[in-house]
Amino acid sequence: MTPFVRPRPVEKPRLRLIGFHHAGGSASVYYPMSRALPDDWDLVLLDLPGRGKRHGQQPLHDMEELVDLAVADVQPWLDAPFAIFGHSLGAILAVEVSRRLQASGNAPSFVVVSGRAAPAYQAQVSRGLHELEDDELLAELLALGGTPDRIREVPGFVERFLRISRADLKAVDSYKPSADRAPLRCPILAFGGMGDAWAPLDMVLAWEEETSGDFHTRFFPGGHFYFLGEPFAHFTRQLVTDARELALVAA
Repeated sequence: MTPFVRPRPVEKPRLRLIGFHHAGGSASVYYPMSRALPDDWDLVLLDLPGRGKRHGQQPLHDMEELVDLAVADVQPWLDAPFAIFGHSLGAILAVEVSRRLQASGNAPSFVVVSGRAAPAYQAQVSRGLHELEDDELLAELLALGGTPDRIREVPGFVERFLRISRADLKAVDSYKPSADRAPLRCPILAFGGMGDAWAPLDMVLAWEEETSGDFHTRFFPGGHFYFLGEPFAHFTRQLVTDARELALVAA
């Protein structure tokens, strides 16, 4: 069974957008993107182990293992022009998977990173949240947004959510960008929330260092999960508009 959620299959897409979710999240969170994408864009969203299509698998807690897994997972989807999008943890996956694909001669048309400080700031943003006690970790995640407070009403769900989030956050902290990493040659679009304490504007702007190609940024009102809820459609349409105006998608 495929580990991808594909909300609205497009068999011969002008562009295939491959999406990687945030820590503690799943592919289903990004399902609404499909409603605001052009009819000829295909959206495929990867579930990491421990949730969604992979709910029976143990979550991984090492970034290198997650990158290895994601590189293998995306191979069947590279038969059309493609771009890669990732938010937070997913942004790290997006750029490192793209780096691997570039090295093998199959780079994406462009990469979209969201809600994540650039790799140059990894040491400064590692927070050790995975080491917190359950109550402290839950409080941190609820304060960040993106998680409804009512999850406290379902103890079994809280336990599972914290187990997955803890593994994901440990993987984020395990990320060690190589000092001699090759820059991407494709463009990078870096998006963020103007009030995101986890990804301040200057740290998002530093994504420019990760590409020798074009670089474009856009910031939205809100915090770490600035796009969730009603703003999701606007965010998605803006991504499409920017890609078209920068001529990143074939006419």
